[in-house]
Amino acid sequence: MFRAVLLFFVALSFALPVQAEVKVEKTAYKGWNNCYRVSNGEVELIVTGDVGPRVIRFGFVGGQNLFKEFTDQMGMSGEEKFQLRGGDRVWKAPEDPIATWAPDNVPVEITPTATGLIARAPVEPLTNLQKEIEISMPPSGTSVTVSHRITNRSLFALEFAPWVLTMMTPGGSEITGFPPRGTHPAHLEATNPLVMWAYTNLADKRLTFTKQYLVLRQDPMNSEAQKVGLFNRNTWAVYLLNGEAFVKRATADPTKTYTDFGCSFETFTNNEFLEIETLGPLTKVEPGHTVEQVEQWSLARNVNLTQVTDDAIDGLVLPLLRAGRTH
Repeated sequence: MFRAVLLFFVALSFALPVQAEVKVEKTAYKGWNNCYRVSNGEVELIVTGDVGPRVIRFGFVGGQNLFKEFTDQMGMSGEEKFQLRGGDRVWKAPEDPIATWAPDNVPVEITPTATGLIARAPVEPLTNLQKEIEISMPPSGTSVTVSHRITNRSLFALEFAPWVLTMMTPGGSEITGFPPRGTHPAHLEATNPLVMWAYTNLADKRLTFTKQYLVLRQDPMNSEAQKVGLFNRNTWAVYLLNGEAFVKRATADPTKTYTDFGCSFETFTNNEFLEIETLGPLTKVEPGHTVEQVEQWSLARNVNLTQVTDDAIDGLVLPLLRAGRTH
């Protein structure tokens, strides 16, 4: 009898599903010895500890890195000037050639958590700002919550916004959406700004507009800089590369002021990368206080855009946006 009961429980233990978990492991990566890998077995992120805070890799386990890497800057640290490097970072907006481009080339403090980690940089001597990125990953699925924070460590109130820039691997296409469209004369009110820079070129063949969407193609053979911005309460972008999709989502507040003529979203490309950018509201930050821009990231496989039409894009991105929600 005892043997039968024992065999029953042994069989039951093999039948039960293995509980997935999030693992945080210190690892070397591309010349840096103090990186940290966050993974639930399906997707993984690599966060640098020797510089940053930066997320230098995001992808399926064993798969391609959807984030850009500047090969000649991997494994380096201590440079006097800011280095692009690649990956995901947090900046101060509006853009300032000195304060925004403050170097992030020194080691950061890494604190593991139950669902990921926090990477916190020292206070920047040029700005008296302190930046950190927190990763929170569920035990299964591809969705990740990434919180980007900037704290004012000066003695005076400073006005700025958190600005999150994610550099994508070359060769893909980005899709972002406008606020809900309508018809005339049923809808007479303005819905959102579409913002240009001095070098913006709306005739650029990399750029395609439909009624509901903006599509920007990264072209390694075109070195001309291109940038455009807009506001959308539900800010999002999808980057398609080699049959995989990176989805980035954030929420904007239309009652608050945003920099660059009201942008919650900006995108930039040249021949080396494409950058997906979200911005928080412009805030007067008192000493010791923090502003935060929270993004939801997710990945998908077997995703391809066959036509650049509203219907085709609807069929591709709407399921991705629904699947990428974590709350």
